[in-house]
Amino acid sequence: MAEDVARDAARAYPHPSSAGRSANMRANRRTDTKPELALRKALHGLGYRYRKDYRLDLAGGVRVRPDIVFTARKVAVFVDGCFWHCCPDHGSQPAANTWYWEPKLRRNVDRDRAADDALGQAGWTVVRFWEHESIDVAVARVVDVLAERAGRPAPPDGRAGSRP
Repeated sequence: MAEDVARDAARAYPHPSSAGRSANMRANRRTDTKPELALRKALHGLGYRYRKDYRLDLAGGVRVRPDIVFTARKVAVFVDGCFWHCCPDHGSQPAANTWYWEPKLRRNVDRDRAADDALGQAGWTVVRFWEHESIDVAVARVVDVLAERAGRPAPPDGRAGSRP
């Protein structure tokens, strides 16, 4: 009995395939990734102000942490990593410890969909980008959504003006 519990506990978390892989995975960040920083910098440069990694407590006890949040306009922006969110173009399935990674990555995608649904039901607009998407395209989409939520057309040059 005790041996079974010990074996299950050891299997609950995979052993790294190498020290290098372990260091690589440890270096992955939850917030302030390079694509997220680039998007935030571009939006800030246009005059937009936002909250970053801001927890939203929604109905039914659902908690969501978008990467960028425009609270007044109820716009939540996510910059999804290709590996962690299973990008159809660049997402790769790990060859080692598949018993651990497949369900984990599937749960990430399921959680993304649940967050999108909960935010939509709460009256929020969700904007998602893959980390490989062009920052210019991402900025243009966010500016368009913000202008739409404000009830006015987006500026033709993408500039936010003095009061976004």
